[in-house]
Amino acid sequence: MAGIDSTVPSPTHTVAPAPAASGASAVPPPHAPGALLQDRLAGWVSDLTTLHELTERLARTDALGEALQELLHAGAALVGARRGLVVLEPADGLGPDTTIGLGLARADLGHIETVPRSSLSYGRILDGLPGGDGEIAEPDLFAEEGLDPRHREVAARLGYAASYALPLSTEAAGRLGAAVWLYDEPAEPTERQRHLVGLYTRYATEYLARLLEVERTRACMKTMAEELLPSRLPRMAGVQLAARHRTGPRGGGDWYDALPLPDAALGLAVGSVTGSGPSAIAAMGRLRASLRAYAVMEGEDPVAVLSDLELLLRLTEPARSATALFAYCEPSLRKITLAGAGHTPPLLIGDRRTEFVETSVSAPLGMLACWEAPSVELTAEAGETVLLYTDGLLHRTGDPTDRAFARLHAAAASVPRALRHDPDAVVDHVLRTVLPGGLDVADSEEDVVLLAARFE
Repeated sequence: MAGIDSTVPSPTHTVAPAPAASGASAVPPPHAPGALLQDRLAGWVSDLTTLHELTERLARTDALGEALQELLHAGAALVGARRGLVVLEPADGLGPDTTIGLGLARADLGHIETVPRSSLSYGRILDGLPGGDGEIAEPDLFAEEGLDPRHREVAARLGYAASYALPLSTEAAGRLGAAVWLYDEPAEPTERQRHLVGLYTRYATEYLARLLEVERTRACMKTMAEELLPSRLPRMAGVQLAARHRTGPRGGGDWYDALPLPDAALGLAVGSVTGSGPSAIAAMGRLRASLRAYAVMEGEDPVAVLSDLELLLRLTEPARSATALFAYCEPSLRKITLAGAGHTPPLLIGDRRTEFVETSVSAPLGMLACWEAPSVELTAEAGETVLLYTDGLLHRTGDPTDRAFARLHAAAASVPRALRHDPDAVVDHVLRTVLPGGLDVADSEEDVVLLAARFE
């Protein structure tokens, strides 16, 4: 769109001729050089303005699904269609594979997928069949003698009679997918419409390729973080456990752990490593693995566990800091001994009380030359739940710290009595109440971890 392509056919829109001056004998002929040039310039300006507006709308999308929807809407406007679908199926096989429709319900897309791919325009493009290396126009499906019977049946059922398809491919990323627009009556885009939608689709495909890489990076970060966290929580007599973990698009360093210890004890830990991305995730994995080792050797002394962890962090990663909380639990006695390093205080939830556990003020790991803080002991009543969490839960609210703590306390106190016997229900209620309206699953720079232990 940097310049005007002189090979583009004349636009269909014209400029009305100026009224003839008084005394003029005749209107200039319609093909006069000046009028023709003015008509072409007006058409080019109109087309460039339209393309600029559509690409601006596309650039404002920041999610792959949203961008695919915008591609369908813009393409439908450019080719004069009412419905369509885009099939994302990257040639490298790394996914994600998806199909999104415009004016087509999920059931409609299901019907279309029952048609043999070789008889569908997008199937010929995606499978590299003859004639599938460029645009495919089918101006009158029912007039085609070789139309697949199933395709004819589905087209009649869904009420479309023509289609126009374009490949979504770039030199760098290769083939990403295909877009198809459907007409209710026999029709096909004009030569100028094809030119405009071709320009738009080439730009849109480059943009989709960038969003695809972002989507894959997010999925990779999420998988890495999940693999470094417990695959399942231990089952132990006298205690029930539940955990929730929400990570940001870049992947963060929030983590949790629950591990059986000698003498029928249980170790609970939550923590957060500074930073985000692969380095933070790797540091989180190393810190969690080290804490497990220290907990097995000296778990009954949480201060010693965190002191050893702080020394390791300071020696191996001096540029990084972390917060952590470790609790040594004796389920048979409902006794908990805990220590924290710059971490948020646990929350005790029961029928007769909902209160934050008073912990001593301490610095995060890696911030001081020698970390030390006293431990705290408490005894939970039967049926009470101890909730550990990371500060991402508070930060995602967007509220000041004191108000975020108040919101968390109110959410815990409002857990229905009928749900308090189930720690999974407790953490879900707290998460949805503190972060309503989908904030718990929305993209955020802040990770969230909740770990609940209900004592019987």
